[in-house]
Amino acid sequence: MDSNGETLVDFHTHSDCSDGVLPPAQLVERARGRGVDVLALTDHDTTAGLDAARAACETTGIRFVPGVELSATWRGQTIHLVGLQIDARQAGLQAHLARVLALRRTRLAEIGERLEKRARLPGRELAALAGQGTAPTRLNLARLLVERGFARETQEAFDRWLNRDTAGHVPPEWPTLDEAMAALRDNGAIAVVAHPHRYRASAGQLRELTAAFADRGGRALEASMAGMSPNDAERIASLCRRFKLHASMGSDFHDPAVPWNPLGRWLKLAAGLEPVTQLLDPTA
Repeated sequence: MDSNGETLVDFHTHSDCSDGVLPPAQLVERARGRGVDVLALTDHDTTAGLDAARAACETTGIRFVPGVELSATWRGQTIHLVGLQIDARQAGLQAHLARVLALRRTRLAEIGERLEKRARLPGRELAALAGQGTAPTRLNLARLLVERGFARETQEAFDRWLNRDTAGHVPPEWPTLDEAMAALRDNGAIAVVAHPHRYRASAGQLRELTAAFADRGGRALEASMAGMSPNDAERIASLCRRFKLHASMGSDFHDPAVPWNPLGRWLKLAAGLEPVTQLLDPTA
């Protein structure tokens, strides 16, 4: 890790409250060991880990930014929106999250039934186990498929059992981009498009998504992430410049066993981009 003397930040991380593997306090301790100065916990569709993460950050001297990662759909495709500096106590946000968590549990149950009927796997049992988490995702189920020997690794579990054209595929039914953005706007959160370079979208479609996001009050794109190619980084940087959006940085950390995206990896921003840190309330 090379911080070059600059503040080390990570605005996209996951704990075991969604599909990460570390409890919030252990996540913070790992961030401290990596030299992270500013940390956001952004679990999928839940704020359950924020209090524990905040307390751990206060103990270790890390500046904490409360966050969440919302699931949404835009033109039939799943997209993710990170909300930074959220008010986790706001009733409107919690109502939105409760709706999405119900959709998550329903989807997991349907996946389990399909695996049971179509592939003769113990799908209902595995889905029930995966669903015990606070905000369960398909990754939780994929890990169980690996543990039971139905796949060698999580990507194979997705490719063989969970992705499109497999026995367990169930299309998601997330809230729309408009609904997710309204929840973040009403909350006063800083809205960020998560990992925009990963979406299956043409250059024109990604430009249209960014325009729609900016029109609805979006503030930043994740423009620097582990594993992002130079071409992708410049493509997202161009969108930031065109739509006058700030640039966010994060690892999308889930698991310390995954070596390529450690917490707080030092990442550069392309020339001319304004970091999302400029939008944070210094008194928060």
